[in-house]
Amino acid sequence: MQVPMYELSVPMIINMLENLSEILNKAQRFADKRKIDSTIYVNSRLIADMYPLSRQIQIGTDMVRKGIGRLAGKNAPSYSDNEKTIKQLQSRITKTISFLKKIKPAQMAGSENKYIEFSIRDKKFTFKNGEDYLKRWIIPHFFFHVTTTYNILRMNGVNLGKWDFTGKF
Repeated sequence: MQVPMYELSVPMIINMLENLSEILNKAQRFADKRKIDSTIYVNSRLIADMYPLSRQIQIGTDMVRKGIGRLAGKNAPSYSDNEKTIKQLQSRITKTISFLKKIKPAQMAGSENKYIEFSIRDKKFTFKNGEDYLKRWIIPHFFFHVTTTYNILRMNGVNLGKWDFTGKF
């Protein structure tokens, strides 16, 4: 029996976004305790040619909001990519979670067979079905950006561990 697309994605994504929110809380507490301007984290990169933490969160939340919206046949809200503080990034995560919580399993039923086509800038992407889109595009890209955010904060000394990323069981 195949796992429904909703069950395969939305609860796990919400859980990871909640973990990401807690990671940002921990970073803010770390900065406050050490009297560090937390915008240093927001603007930090792993390496010069990678996006900063703010953009990692923007892309990660876009990936799941727009992707799950496509699979559910819902228009995802657009957000301006203008977050400059941890508090503003937290708001973006909260809005993304709120959108995802409005998606119902029935809205995604049958989406595993749905043809997906979209463009990013001048590049067109097509997926023969929604399952391929979810497993090969949405989930890997989302985890890449969450992991990169985690790594940027670790690189900057925030005391994070595996349980911060995965959440406690």
